[in-house]
Amino acid sequence: MTVFKTFLKVLYACKIPIITYTIILVIFGGINIKTSDENINFVANKPDVAIINNDVDEGITKNLIEYMAANTNIVDIKDKKSIDDALFYRDINYVIYIPLDFNKEFLKGNNPKIEIKTTGDYQSSLAELILNKYIKTANVYVNLVDKDEIIDSINDTLNINTEVILTSKLDSDNLSKLTSYYNFSSYSILAGCVYVICLILSSFKNEKIKKRTIVSSMNYKDYNKKLLISNTLFAFILWILYVLLSVIFVGKVVFTLHGLFYIINSFIFTICAVSIAFLIGNTLNNKNAINGIVNVVALGSSFLCGAFVPIEWLPDSVLKIAHILPTYWFIKTNEYLKVLENINFDTIMPILINMSIIIVFTIFFIILTNVISNRKSVE
Repeated sequence: MTVFKTFLKVLYACKIPIITYTIILVIFGGINIKTSDENINFVANKPDVAIINNDVDEGITKNLIEYMAANTNIVDIKDKKSIDDALFYRDINYVIYIPLDFNKEFLKGNNPKIEIKTTGDYQSSLAELILNKYIKTANVYVNLVDKDEIIDSINDTLNINTEVILTSKLDSDNLSKLTSYYNFSSYSILAGCVYVICLILSSFKNEKIKKRTIVSSMNYKDYNKKLLISNTLFAFILWILYVLLSVIFVGKVVFTLHGLFYIINSFIFTICAVSIAFLIGNTLNNKNAINGIVNVVALGSSFLCGAFVPIEWLPDSVLKIAHILPTYWFIKTNEYLKVLENINFDTIMPILINMSIIIVFTIFFIILTNVISNRKSVE
């Protein structure tokens, strides 16, 4: 009980950094969620097109102009210099020059060439797709139906729309928010555990406290066990707090099967963070070096593994280095869960593998901590 009371006193002294890391998570986690909420959806805006018709306004020529008018914004420009200026200033994206006798030559099957001018941007590419769609459809019917029926046949084909039915029931928006939150939480969990636990362990290494412990009747192993339980309890409370914050930020999706895996993954990572903190705490003797260690371990892992920058934006060379850090496997699981459609034994295998790797990291850090502790006790 004495160890636990002392632990609580030291923990209370560390309330400022705990609150600070929580505030950082709330602010930047909230920003990440807000950013992921602003989904970038493709909207097919009509391109601005100028049509210079050198043919008679009838037949295929007239129908082509009407089709382009229905699917693009027709800009009325006649002067050649004005057209060049409009293209330069992006007032129009595409210019179509319909040649003389286009209607007659097309009906003969000669496929007359249409000259174009383009800005070369995505809007002009869309205009070209629209034009090519009409020309290819008309070329199919020119040799199949009578001249009197060709326009009706072309229009009937072009008016056919395909109905798209979304069968996926994945709540991608909320899962993206949850992924952003938990990815960033890796920094707060790791930084909080390393800073607080290292500070607590260094406080218990104080010469007066060490002498009191030695002269007391408390067994050294029992003392270490209570210290380990106390620090683990702190990490567990910290983890519970961050899980509750995820419910506040994201909502009901946390209570789904996907949300359960996010929570389990964060719990395993928290245990790993505790093992890292104990390793550093048993190695470190200088309190003043704790801030530097936190920056190297927590910030370094976060930048390298995709907590701050989306993992798909990181270069391959950085990701190869990130493989040696447990944060990478934590974030990799979160990213996988974000796009996981169905949860079954086969689909969760990658998740179990990633979690197992984090557990292996944890065991390695525990073993390394014991080795260092034994050597120090001998010395």
